[in-house]
Amino acid sequence: MLLFLYTLLLFHQLHTKAENTPCQTMGDPKFPLLSKDGDVTIGGIFAIHRKETLPSFEFTQKPQLLSCSSVNLRDYRLAQIMIFATEEINRSELLLPNVSIGYQIYDTCGSRLSTMSATMGLMNGQEFGARHGCNGQSPLLAIIGESESSATVILSRTTGPFKIPVISPSATCECLSNRKDYPSFFRTIASDYHQSRALVHIVKHFGWSWVGAVNSDNDYGNNGMAIFVKIAQEEGICVEYSVKFYRTEPEKLKKVVDTIERGTAKVIVAFVSFVEMGLLIDQLSIQNITGFQMIGVESWITTKNYITPSSFHSLGGSLGFAVRKINIEGFADYVIKAFWDTAFPCLQSERNSSQYVLSCSRYEDIFALKNYTEDVSEQRYASNVYKAVYAVAHSLHRLLKCKEQEGCEKSLTIQPHEVVEALKKVNFTIKMGDHVWFDSTGGAVAQYEVVNWQQDSDGSFQFKTVGYYDASLPPDQRLELNTKEIIWTGGQLEKKPKSVCSESCPPGTRKAAQKGRPVCCYDCIPCAEGEISNETDSVNCKQCPGEYWSNVEKNKCVLKAVEFLSFTDVMGIVLVFFSLFGVGLTVMVALLFYSKKDSPIVKANNSEMSFLLLFSLTLCFLCSLTFIGRPTVWSCMLRHTAFGITFVLCISCVLGKTIVVLMAFKATLPGSNVMKWFGPSQQRLSVIAFTLIQVLICVLWLTIFPPFPYKNMTYYKEKIILECSLGSTLGFWAVLGYISLLAFLCFILAFLARKLPDNFNDAKFITFSMLIFCAVWITFIPAYVSSPGKFTVAVEIFAILASSFGLLFCIFAPKCYIILLKPEQNTKQHMMGKMTSKSY
Repeated sequence: MLLFLYTLLLFHQLHTKAENTPCQTMGDPKFPLLSKDGDVTIGGIFAIHRKETLPSFEFTQKPQLLSCSSVNLRDYRLAQIMIFATEEINRSELLLPNVSIGYQIYDTCGSRLSTMSATMGLMNGQEFGARHGCNGQSPLLAIIGESESSATVILSRTTGPFKIPVISPSATCECLSNRKDYPSFFRTIASDYHQSRALVHIVKHFGWSWVGAVNSDNDYGNNGMAIFVKIAQEEGICVEYSVKFYRTEPEKLKKVVDTIERGTAKVIVAFVSFVEMGLLIDQLSIQNITGFQMIGVESWITTKNYITPSSFHSLGGSLGFAVRKINIEGFADYVIKAFWDTAFPCLQSERNSSQYVLSCSRYEDIFALKNYTEDVSEQRYASNVYKAVYAVAHSLHRLLKCKEQEGCEKSLTIQPHEVVEALKKVNFTIKMGDHVWFDSTGGAVAQYEVVNWQQDSDGSFQFKTVGYYDASLPPDQRLELNTKEIIWTGGQLEKKPKSVCSESCPPGTRKAAQKGRPVCCYDCIPCAEGEISNETDSVNCKQCPGEYWSNVEKNKCVLKAVEFLSFTDVMGIVLVFFSLFGVGLTVMVALLFYSKKDSPIVKANNSEMSFLLLFSLTLCFLCSLTFIGRPTVWSCMLRHTAFGITFVLCISCVLGKTIVVLMAFKATLPGSNVMKWFGPSQQRLSVIAFTLIQVLICVLWLTIFPPFPYKNMTYYKEKIILECSLGSTLGFWAVLGYISLLAFLCFILAFLARKLPDNFNDAKFITFSMLIFCAVWITFIPAYVSSPGKFTVAVEIFAILASSFGLLFCIFAPKCYIILLKPEQNTKQHMMGKMTSKSY
């Protein structure tokens, strides 16, 4: 117990001693480059110089301070605008009316080491009273800076635990949007997330699908390029190479330049920091590398001292996104006189008024710029610093409960974390009309100008504004370009650079990726038959709908050609000719028989049945015409039923003639009265009966499932066969089967009558005609099944015509021969002569 009490007493004694220990700086203090006292103080950190010289580290004496050289004109103007805004607020009667703002501006020399040193200098202050205790509070309420993302990351991580707000005018790294890691960080510029999207937008707008990528090896370049590559891949843009370097790595810089020179991409996206871009431009100019369209970012695209005759030879026509240029009223006059009168203590008459000794030697290179103002109108980040200072002032105005007449409550103690919360609620409009507020990530709305490196007729160079990008608008309205005013690389006005791995695939083809290469490298494969692509660079070909087919170019679906046997086809004309020729022959035979109706040969051949047979043959020839022409509902029903009925009528007549022949010779036998059972009336009745059976079959067929027009799209893919579907196949084969049955019966009867007398050999001719008829229709079946399209119909017509001609020629040709060429044989005696001799 006593040990525990002793331990507590010891810790209390040590804590009391620590509280009473005065704060001391370790080593030499780092003084601000520019400073002014005020009721409240804000800090500024800028890379006013770009080169830093390290002292020798021999460890034999205390290291000297780092020395800086080569003024960075851009950041120097940022420091000036910060002082200008501060002085303007101090003169204002509306904003912080009775409170003066002081400032301490440090120079980082573009070095991360100096950034850390400057940050500690700002947070600690310069002097401590002998009795000051270490209370852990910073004398600053806010810091404006840094200008580069990597340095800003160092600054924000260092000040973060102390909740000191940092407002950057130009640090755009998307990594700084993470409120968990950087809760007190703000910026008056948009995140690189928007700039990276804008880069993809402009690359896609100009149809560049094959680009090279260069970035600086720091937070700014790495994060920005990572976002660009990710979004570019989503949009179908391929990156041929992605290389990076840092300002202290000359060997990597050479490799970058070699990669650019060897690459096939003609468009280079350069997400490079301000300093690194200067080094890259120098190397491109030295090696005379030209012909590349450079797409730049806000960090370097509007840097005045980068656009020179030598650099323009390599980078003329460069396009890029720049912070909107806002001219601040009074700033141009301020940098000429007022700035020099107030900002440099060593120029004042009272040289010992400062609390610490300043040497004018450290400002010598800055004094050289006293009368240089050509770049003032081109300063695009100046307005961002101006907004940042005013944002802090508005936050303090709220926290100090300032009123227009009464002023501010200067007795209030403000902590930095209170300023952070106040900044989140900032919402005001500066005198140039711009609205200032911070989003949930601490950033500003992304609004860019699209600038183009151009050369005027007098040889001077300019950054020509050729478009705008506003991330607050809908995606399809964000980018606005005036393409006619763009000067491309090489000074071309109209010839836009082309940067693709493979040429665009025209309509009628599709893209096929090349194995092992990016998706932008592909071959153009023609679409297959029946497929089309009506767009450039189609990934897939689309199948045409059922009744459509691809045209020759494979870029449009056209209606398939409809095929049917028409009257205008050569085949149709030939078949019509033979059909009408058969009708003509039949009519001529009928006329011949009618003119010789009283002759023995006509009488002996049963003239009534002969005329009926000739009539049915005429119908058979004519029914073939119903198979020609565009199939319709009525033509489909007519063609099959007409065919079936006319052929049954024809075969019935032939069957009747055959029966008459058999009966006639049976009647010559003693005591035979067969003919009275098959006289003319019975013959007519038999023909009608046989025909009516076929009519009944056809009626049932048409009633149950009639034939109908059908578009056959399976046999040919490229065309439609318009044909008559049978409807009920049973009905069709029933019609054919009935015709075949009658033909077979006729053939059997005729075959039995083949040995009749020579002068009366009608049975032989009928037998031969039936042989031809059966042969034709037996051959028809396989030919009909295997013939495609209109040839199916042609085969059916051919079978009708062939069988009709067979019947006509076999039965009537011999009679016509005797009537016309052998009239001496057309006598009753000749007809009966041999029959009598043979009967004996």
